[in-house]
Amino acid sequence: MEEIRIDMRKQTPEERAQGVRDAQLCFKLNHTMPYTDEYNELVSQLFGEFGEGSRLMAPTTVVRGKNVKIGKRVVIMNNSLFMSAGGITIEDDVLVAANAQLISNNHAPEEHQILTCKPVVLKRNCWIGAGATILPGVTVGENAIVGAGAVVTKDVEPNTVVGGIPAKLIKKL
Repeated sequence: MEEIRIDMRKQTPEERAQGVRDAQLCFKLNHTMPYTDEYNELVSQLFGEFGEGSRLMAPTTVVRGKNVKIGKRVVIMNNSLFMSAGGITIEDDVLVAANAQLISNNHAPEEHQILTCKPVVLKRNCWIGAGATILPGVTVGENAIVGAGAVVTKDVEPNTVVGGIPAKLIKKL
């Protein structure tokens, strides 16, 4: 998986404007009544794709929301964090519990103004437990379960349960 690097000091005016737009959309979404047309419209403006039958519960924080693709029938619970400069893809029927963090970018250790980015992919029907953190470059396999509070630093095989810091195999399903 190829890493991309973004120098934050060299953002275009359009990129800066997008950051402001995302922050303002998040603020407005987090202060809007859920299950209303206004709420649904804000969600659709915030994300690159948001599949039919999917739900996002506020509050949420989304950075570079246009880099996030969410499939059908996905449920994302409260206090989610999307750091998505590297791209985040959530396939159909995924469950993301409260306080989960999906992080596709980090800062370069030699120069903190440079973001190092790799995509995060949540495959069909996986479940991310409460408070779990998925780090850049990780794919969580189909039907996999990530335990509450886990920090996932490596790919998770399909049909497995992982947990801990760093996440390790608990069992095969």
